[in-house]
Amino acid sequence: MKSPGHDIAALEEVLGHVFRDRNFLCQALTHASYARELEAQNASGGLSAVEFDNEQMEFLGDAVLSFVVSQELFRRFPEYQEGELSKLRAHIVSARRLLQPAHELKIGHYLRLGRGEERSGGRNKSALLVNALEAIIAALFLDAGLEVAHRFILRNILEPELAEVQKQGGEKLPVMDYKSALQEAIHASGRAPARYVMVKEEGPDHRKTFTMEAHIPATPAGDDAFVCRSEGSTKKAAEQAAARLAWERLQSLERSSAAKRPAADAEHIEPS
Repeated sequence: MKSPGHDIAALEEVLGHVFRDRNFLCQALTHASYARELEAQNASGGLSAVEFDNEQMEFLGDAVLSFVVSQELFRRFPEYQEGELSKLRAHIVSARRLLQPAHELKIGHYLRLGRGEERSGGRNKSALLVNALEAIIAALFLDAGLEVAHRFILRNILEPELAEVQKQGGEKLPVMDYKSALQEAIHASGRAPARYVMVKEEGPDHRKTFTMEAHIPATPAGDDAFVCRSEGSTKKAAEQAAARLAWERLQSLERSSAAKRPAADAEHIEPS
């Protein structure tokens, strides 16, 4: 595969790695539309060479990214349960979050696109940018091994995203999907599922505010039912906000209950 020369050298500088085999990086930047057009040109000239695109590399890069993020979260947050780690990982490796580093690295500038994809604005398409970023991770892995790919992921994806989440969520990293987290906590406490009720909808169509309540039933053991209310610009946002308040309250109740258990248990210890 032919190398785009100076563009590749400029990207290597941005990536912080000089490739021993630039074909890996060229393939990572090659969209299927470009590869198919090149094959058609080759066929018209009597050649039958297959041109590789970045789809398989995207598959590998996604796996490497998931592994590195999982390893780092496991190491950094030993107090987190499996569900919390899974939610945090899903947040970090989501296409929406990967778009930011793809833009910062200016990956769109280096993509090799077919004419049709070029005309339709492919260099700015979110899916193409994220796919190419994952393919670049695979290229780093194939060219230099896991350590180099690991450093790239930490520097460009994981550390910036954790810093952003930390800034938004305070000292403790937040659970991303509070409705799911609340349901898990409710199930563990033996309560019936939460019920969400819309209390109020107000404001003009372009600036509506929704007020939702999360109704948490009592436990079979007699712990009280309670209601948490919150607002949001959409029903979903209001539900999540109400679920967060309810989840935090359940966590507080659980901590209070755990603090009382040792004293209660001590009362039943027979003297020796």
